[in-house]
Amino acid sequence: MSGSFEGRSVRLELIRVNNLPLPSERIPAGFYVAINVDSKRRRKSAVRVVSSDKYQVLGDIVILSLHEAPEFSLEIRVSYELGRILGNGEVVAKFESSWDGLLDCGDEPFDISFPSIRGDRSSLTLKAAVICPCDNQDSALLDSIVESEIARETDAGHERFATYVTSKTVSHLNDAVRHFQSVLDQCPVGHPDRAGALTNLAWARLEGYIRKDLQDIGSVTSLFREALALCPQGHPNHPLYLYNLTEALNWRHDYQHTTADICESAQLYYELLPLCPEGTYLRSIAAGANGVNYVIRECNNLPIDASDEGIHIRRVILELCPLSNEYRPEALNNLGWALRSRFEQCGSIDDLDESIQRGREAVSLCSEGHSKRYIYVNNFASSLWMRFNHQGNYHDLNEAISLYEEALRLCPDGHNHRDLPLHNLGFAFFTRFNQCNDVNDLNRAISLLREALTLRPPGHPYRDYTLHNLALALQSRYDKSDISEDLNEAIDLHRDSLQLMPHGHPYRHRALYSLSSVLCSRFKQTQENEDVEEAIRLCQESLEALPSLHPDRYSSYLWLQEAYLARYRVHRESADLSLAVDNFRLASQHPTHGLPDRILTAWSWIVAAEQHSHPSALEAYTTFFELLDRHLATRSSAISRREAAAAFHYARSAPVDAGSCAIWYDNLRHAVELVEQGRGQQWSLASRLRTPLEDLESTHSDIAHKFSELSKRVADAQGSAVSTDGAAADSAAIQYRRITTQWQAVVAEIRNIKGFSRFLLPPLYEDLQAAARHGPVIILIASQFSCGAIIVPMSGEPLHVPLQSITLTDLTTLKDRFARAIRQSSRMKPGESRKDLIVLLRTVWEEIILPIVKVLEHVLELKHQSRIWLCPTAAFTSIPLHAAHPFQTRPDRSKEPCLEDLYICSYIPTLSALIRSRQMMKKRVRPSFVAIGQGQPRAGKSKELLAVDSEIELVRKIVPETINRTTISGDAATRAGALQGLEENTWVHLACHGKQDREQPYNSHFVMKDEPITLLDIMEKDIPRAEFAFLSACHTAVGDEDTPDEVIHLAAGLQFSGFKSVIGTLWEVDDAVAKHVVKAFYENLFEDLEDGDEIDCTKAAWALNRATHSVKTKVPLEQRMVFIHVGV
Repeated sequence: MSGSFEGRSVRLELIRVNNLPLPSERIPAGFYVAINVDSKRRRKSAVRVVSSDKYQVLGDIVILSLHEAPEFSLEIRVSYELGRILGNGEVVAKFESSWDGLLDCGDEPFDISFPSIRGDRSSLTLKAAVICPCDNQDSALLDSIVESEIARETDAGHERFATYVTSKTVSHLNDAVRHFQSVLDQCPVGHPDRAGALTNLAWARLEGYIRKDLQDIGSVTSLFREALALCPQGHPNHPLYLYNLTEALNWRHDYQHTTADICESAQLYYELLPLCPEGTYLRSIAAGANGVNYVIRECNNLPIDASDEGIHIRRVILELCPLSNEYRPEALNNLGWALRSRFEQCGSIDDLDESIQRGREAVSLCSEGHSKRYIYVNNFASSLWMRFNHQGNYHDLNEAISLYEEALRLCPDGHNHRDLPLHNLGFAFFTRFNQCNDVNDLNRAISLLREALTLRPPGHPYRDYTLHNLALALQSRYDKSDISEDLNEAIDLHRDSLQLMPHGHPYRHRALYSLSSVLCSRFKQTQENEDVEEAIRLCQESLEALPSLHPDRYSSYLWLQEAYLARYRVHRESADLSLAVDNFRLASQHPTHGLPDRILTAWSWIVAAEQHSHPSALEAYTTFFELLDRHLATRSSAISRREAAAAFHYARSAPVDAGSCAIWYDNLRHAVELVEQGRGQQWSLASRLRTPLEDLESTHSDIAHKFSELSKRVADAQGSAVSTDGAAADSAAIQYRRITTQWQAVVAEIRNIKGFSRFLLPPLYEDLQAAARHGPVIILIASQFSCGAIIVPMSGEPLHVPLQSITLTDLTTLKDRFARAIRQSSRMKPGESRKDLIVLLRTVWEEIILPIVKVLEHVLELKHQSRIWLCPTAAFTSIPLHAAHPFQTRPDRSKEPCLEDLYICSYIPTLSALIRSRQMMKKRVRPSFVAIGQGQPRAGKSKELLAVDSEIELVRKIVPETINRTTISGDAATRAGALQGLEENTWVHLACHGKQDREQPYNSHFVMKDEPITLLDIMEKDIPRAEFAFLSACHTAVGDEDTPDEVIHLAAGLQFSGFKSVIGTLWEVDDAVAKHVVKAFYENLFEDLEDGDEIDCTKAAWALNRATHSVKTKVPLEQRMVFIHVGV
């Protein structure tokens, strides 16, 4: 050493470690630099977390006296613990030098290079400077190296283990294990270093297992588990110990293919990654190809497991795959597949919805050229197809077919998996055939399934499915075309399929009940008892194989019913009919199966019960209405609800048929209940969200408020349009169902309150009779089984009026003749006689109204000029019942009175609508009147109505000045302006074009200056203080001809939105003569009104009655008849 350094010190600044070496290949927790001046004086820097194997920033400063020793050594050591270190860590690099050599580098940073390890050379960047003793006041000595027996044994173990890793000599491993075991023996339970001792021993044994020098992997995982347990969440070593355990589990899985190990590793990674900050070495390793990505790959390759645990792991794997991860599409696909499989077993629609969401995302992340795109497309399509089967949404089926077609294009001839999209596309076409009855779909289905079968020869794992589905398609073609070859082939294919599904096969039950169904078909043809007996046995066996809530029990019940019913029709044994009904009941009420199928089954039950006069018919009708109501309630818009209802077009007569059935069983109360329950379901569903809550609020205000808030949320979640964005539509539908589920839970809670047990349930007769409080309600039932009327009196039992001389066919003919007569009359001059119309009105009087009037007069003794309410159904809705007239002269030359001479007639869509309107009249506000007129719509919209302006002016003059009145007309009568007028006023007169949309009645509208006001616009308004509306426009009170019992028209929409009393029109209005009716109406309505008197909307029916009588000489018959009153 140079004499000039005498009495001085060296200041060492440790700047950075470059390319940190790791001889033992373990993942370190931290590292430090050790400086050895002599055998007794050893110092170390602070232990720092390893951030990278490329370089590590230090920043330590050490000051050493130059006289201590002429030479020194410098080591880099890694530790496998943070905080308290067991031993001194593993030496990964060492450098020896004299002070002279070190100080020759001057005052600039320089690198010290260490010997290379496996070709990697590391270095230490530092600075060295000689300082005087007085310059060292800002420095501190580094920590001392630990010296103890445990430390020496641990350091020796590290050294031998590192040597084993590089030399691959087993004796070195054995030495390391012996040293580490000795340390563990010295660290009993409770010792602060036990976790580190366990980990060192475990790592040595794991490396031996990896290199197949040791076999006992079980003890390795046990050691790691114990160490982890000693370092729980929050301990600085917890993340590293999590990683250590994943390594052991991953290696055991790699060698032994243990599913449990890789699943546990996934769960541990899910816990680990959030604990590894970005920029740490542990994070870079854990998030790398051999870390979490290995776990993701291996889990993605596991068989699909639909258990709760299996789906949980799939969710964990997806969480481990951020959007940028290359394995995310497969993780999404697998989770969607598992959820769909669980849906098949448990029937939870939430699983299926999520499956579709996951599948849609998987496909969106997968480019056209991706090797697995066809798999993701196929699985996504399968989930959509399954949801169609469960919920009946045609958008799902059509999208599924489109996706299957894409999958088939991605698997051209020669592709190893072409059979998959062939089979699935074929079965999707078969599904569409079952819905639309297009034989082209059926033939294409059979063709595709046959091609798929050729690609699934004997021994193919999925041959059984294709045999089964091809058999179903052939069976359907037999049912349609009666080709016996198809039936025989279907039986053979079903038997072949069943042979390939031994006991324990997850889908054997389907093969059993499918074979049963085709044997039943042959029994109907041949009446061979062996077939039906086998069919019954097969269905019973399929039921034995299924748990009580499995969705497929529905099909077993369904085909068992079919077998019993077929046998009954041949042998006429009542026990078979009873058994068939039992299985109808079980199938239609099976809770985990989709509602559309159950609705169809309930309808089949109705048909069978009616055909065979079985007393369960009324129960079948009730079940049908309840299921249809639940199904429609799942749809989030009025249009989608109507589309859903249209799928059951075959059951449009159900409400009137149910009423007729109850009449036949002499149960008139139930007849009223069933007709009410089955009619106007669209209005019934919507009105639940606007239910008056005065009684509930007075006793349970909290739950009333909760119900109101949720009702508003459900209403807000409803939309009038169907989104073309599949993902957005799915998301909206799921959100809507979640809110409605909460709403239904509150409804159930309310029903548990005393006095509210029937809250929002279909009303009983006692409830419905409130509609007749101010006069009888006459329900006219037009059924294929019988036509008649039920009179609901103000008190007492309902009365039946059979209309024995008229049938449903007669009524259909009558309404068609009325339509022709009205058109013909509109082309006639005012003074010409309406002979055809008079003949028809006389028929209505004699065949329909006169029998009712006789009961009103002689049984109920109802005074003339009393109010009556007509509630027509089916074909009756298209006949002007109020205008029934005998057109006869008495012997004393006086005129025979017509219906409107005897009584004041009003119409109602349903009894509940009238009751609701009266309930809403309890709270009245100061009336305000608006007259809205639009006779000059935008060019091209409609022809000009020349009399509108004069009509609006006429109304303005008649309305008393004491009433707050406004007028909206001309350019101000826009869609927005008119809607505002409706909302802000309690009385409305509307004169404009009215348009009925026969294809989509919710698009029926009033024509304004710019855009029309549709029925949907009106329905979205909640105007509880509104009272009266006069709709001086065409077609405002006539509904859809195909679904008359839904009563979807503009007048009903205004009544729903809050108007209690509405005057509407049944056909086209001549605005030139309508003003005479309008003038007479308002003059009668406001006559005798004195200052301070309130205008009364309940007088509207009487005023209209007087008006039509007073204008007989001015207004032709058809233009007097066109106006009807709806409501209170």
